[in-house]
Amino acid sequence: MSDPHTIDPELLQKLVHDALVWSSLHGLVVGDRNAERSGSVPGVGMVHAPIALLPNSFPEVHWNQACELAPIFNELVDRVSLDGKFLQDTLSRTKKVDAFTSRLLDIHSRVLQIGKKEDIRLGLHRSDYMLDENTNLLLQIELNTISCSFSGLSCLVSELHRSLLSHYEKPLGLDSQKVPINMSASKFAEALAKAWTEYSNPSAVVMVVVQPGERNMYDQHWLTLSVESNPELINTHNVTSIRKTLAEIDAQGKILSDGTLQVDGETVAVIYFRAGYAPTDYPSESEWKARLLMEESSAIKCPSISYHLTGTKKVQQELAKPNVLERFLENKDDIAKLRECFAGLWSLDDSDAVKNAIQQPGAYVMKPQREGGGNNIYGDDVKETLLRLQKEGSEEEAAYILMQRIFPTVFPTVLVRDGICYKEHAVSELGIFSAYLRNKDTVLSNEQCGYLMRTKVSSSNEGGVAAGFAVLDSLYLT
Repeated sequence: MSDPHTIDPELLQKLVHDALVWSSLHGLVVGDRNAERSGSVPGVGMVHAPIALLPNSFPEVHWNQACELAPIFNELVDRVSLDGKFLQDTLSRTKKVDAFTSRLLDIHSRVLQIGKKEDIRLGLHRSDYMLDENTNLLLQIELNTISCSFSGLSCLVSELHRSLLSHYEKPLGLDSQKVPINMSASKFAEALAKAWTEYSNPSAVVMVVVQPGERNMYDQHWLTLSVESNPELINTHNVTSIRKTLAEIDAQGKILSDGTLQVDGETVAVIYFRAGYAPTDYPSESEWKARLLMEESSAIKCPSISYHLTGTKKVQQELAKPNVLERFLENKDDIAKLRECFAGLWSLDDSDAVKNAIQQPGAYVMKPQREGGGNNIYGDDVKETLLRLQKEGSEEEAAYILMQRIFPTVFPTVLVRDGICYKEHAVSELGIFSAYLRNKDTVLSNEQCGYLMRTKVSSSNEGGVAAGFAVLDSLYLT
């Protein structure tokens, strides 16, 4: 693709105008952070989602590689989740210094103690990658196993870009067919609907666990709309979804004697978490009680507490150690494919890695056990934090992992936020959505489910769209 900064100004304004109209008409929207009720009342204070005006060039060979990895990572998550001792042992030091991980591990211990078996297991995952410019390798940033956002909006961005490229084919000279069709919302919905079917109670509901004041609600509504209008079910059953905060689940929820979860009088078949991944989601004991209640019930959890813990940074780092993948997977080719995409990962008790990071802090990132963006440590702060931890000699180091910093190619792009376009230099991160559904020994679904492309100004370290550092984008295969 040619440099979008050189697009004729008149054409650029037309493209921006058409993109804004399309986004408004097709629900590519979020709640406006400047509007007071935008996170609580649907339809109030909407603004177009922050987007890249045109798709981002990406090598087809690396796109195919990322798609091929999805089912292997799904299987790995499921296998690891079943090894309760591995999860508890891996996170034992983190537990001592990280109160949030400690509470999650307590719930996991309780589930193990009562012998709770998850016969039906549903995972909706997203594996995030960057293409490292120096090595030309596709390297994994992280594997998200809880609250994988933007399956609803990302497919709309792909549609928008295909529409713009088709309409302006002559002046842009781009082929709309090179933007992969993105089925993330319908594929995630299909997995949720299949799980609902496996629960075998036509009157039960799908419950979406949400944060109060969620400005990204439309991304979630696209998904639940897709579940409720799923063609496989529409002729035979009526799937209903409800939205509840953790506090509401504590106040309105109970477990019947047979393990059934009821919330506000409704039997819950599937629990889909779009909250519960960060300490701020648990401001009181009420939220923790709700989480335990759900875990002890017979409802299908997406994710279960063990799937949630499998997605932590510390477990990611442990799995990258020699001979650990072999503990969970037999296929040597699959293991080699996973290893190829692992970036360098170290615990802080690796003295050589720590020494190198103090000498070359720009080559590393420090990551805590946190989801949701905005928590990583970069640059000179890496050096300062490591020296402070060494000086204090505290256990706090167990709360972090060290990761090789990936340097993706910087490219020119046009970003649109609040109706204004900005010519920027940016980097991008590819997230591959995937779904895994298993009932006892039968794998009912294990597939790649579309993608999320996030593009951020190259001077920004963090990549969370909802956190305000990035925009939604799509791929242009080269």
